[in-house]
Amino acid sequence: MHLNPFSYEFHQDPYPTYRWLRDNAPLYHNPDLSFYALSRFRDVVAASQDWRTYSSAEGTLVERLDPRMFEATPMMIFTDPPRHDRLRKLVSSVFTPRRVAELEPFIREVTIRLLEPLAAQGGGDFVKDFSAPLPMEVIFTMLGVPADDRRQLRGWMDQSLDRDRDTPAIPARAIEASMHLMQYWLGLLWSLRRNPNDGLIRGLLEATISDDEGGESKLSDGEIVGFCSLLGAAGNETVTKLLANAAVLLARQPDQYVKLLGAAQAIPNAVEEVLRFWPPSQYQGRTVTRDVEWYGTTVAAGSRILLLTGSATRDEREYADADRFDIERSIPLALGFGQGVHFCLGASLARLESRVALEEFTRRFPRYAIDENRCRRVHMSNVHGFESVPFQVV
Repeated sequence: MHLNPFSYEFHQDPYPTYRWLRDNAPLYHNPDLSFYALSRFRDVVAASQDWRTYSSAEGTLVERLDPRMFEATPMMIFTDPPRHDRLRKLVSSVFTPRRVAELEPFIREVTIRLLEPLAAQGGGDFVKDFSAPLPMEVIFTMLGVPADDRRQLRGWMDQSLDRDRDTPAIPARAIEASMHLMQYWLGLLWSLRRNPNDGLIRGLLEATISDDEGGESKLSDGEIVGFCSLLGAAGNETVTKLLANAAVLLARQPDQYVKLLGAAQAIPNAVEEVLRFWPPSQYQGRTVTRDVEWYGTTVAAGSRILLLTGSATRDEREYADADRFDIERSIPLALGFGQGVHFCLGASLARLESRVALEEFTRRFPRYAIDENRCRRVHMSNVHGFESVPFQVV
C-alpha cells in the first residue's frame, strides 16, 4: 500500500490506506517523497506533545519549507518555543472563552442571514452559500477586513492551498496567491495605522508583553502579517470543511440527523464526532530533531515525519467500531484541533461557529438531501473536504 498525500483518489477516501498503515506499517516510509508517517492514535498523540523532538520550524506539510522564508512574516504554526510562546501569548487574549462566547449573537445573526434565502428557495450549495461565507464573515469582521475585499481575499486563500495531482511541487498559482495575500495584509496594516477601526489588527498593533528581562515588546509588522495570514486561512478553511463534512455525513445517515432535530444539546458532541470521523486537517508535518526509534526502525535527525490525524481518529485500538459515525460517541481526547503547544488557538471559536450553524440549519431544514454526484472535493496538501455540496429540501 502506498501513501501519496497528493493523490486525488486518496483525497476521495483515505481511510482504507490508513487502516492498512495502522495494521501493517505503523511507522511508514515513503522514500520517493522523503517522509515517514505515524498512523496510530497513541503514537500521534505522543509525537504531537513532544515539540522538542518533532519540530514545526520547517513547516507542517509534506513539503519541507525553509524557515528563512518566514523570517519576515513568521507564523506561530511554523515556529517552536520560545518564539512560538511569545507570539501565542500576545494574541491568545483574543480567544479566551469569555471573549469567544461574546461573539455568539453576531455569529447567529450572520448564520440566519445566510440560511434564510436558502430556506426560502428550498436549498442551494451548502459550501458556496453557507459554510464558506459564514466563517469568512466572522473572521474577517474580527480582523477588520473591509467587506468589499473579503471574497477576493478568501479566493486567494483557497488558491494558495491548492495542489496538483500526485506531486508535492507547489504550483505557480498557489505561490502567486500567497504573494497576493502577503501584499494585501501588509497594505491593510499600513492603512489601519492611518485609519484604525475596531478590528483585531488594531489590538495587535497596540499589544505589548513583558519579556524575561523585565522589558516590554510589541509585535513587528511582519509578525502581525504572519498572524493575519494564519488566522485568516485557518479560521476559514477549518469551519468551512467541518460544516460541509457534517452536512454530507448527516444526509447519508438520517437516523443520526434525526437525533439533532429539536435537540440542541446534542449538537456539540455531534461536532466532535464529525471532527473525529472526517477531520479537515488530515495530518501535521514535523521535522525530527534527533534520532528516534519507532517499531525497530531509526528515524534519523532531519527527517520529515507526518502525524496522521485522519488515521489516528479512526484507530480501532482507541475507538470501538471506529468506522461507524455515531454522534453520541464518547471522545475523551479529541485530536481534530491538534495536541500540545500547537493546539488550535481558534478551536473554541470554530466549535462555537459550528454549533450555532447546525442549530440554525436543523431548525430550517428538518429533512434535506445531498446531490452526491455533483459534490466536488478540494485538492489541498493536508486539508480534506468539499468545495461544493448541492442540497435541497425533501
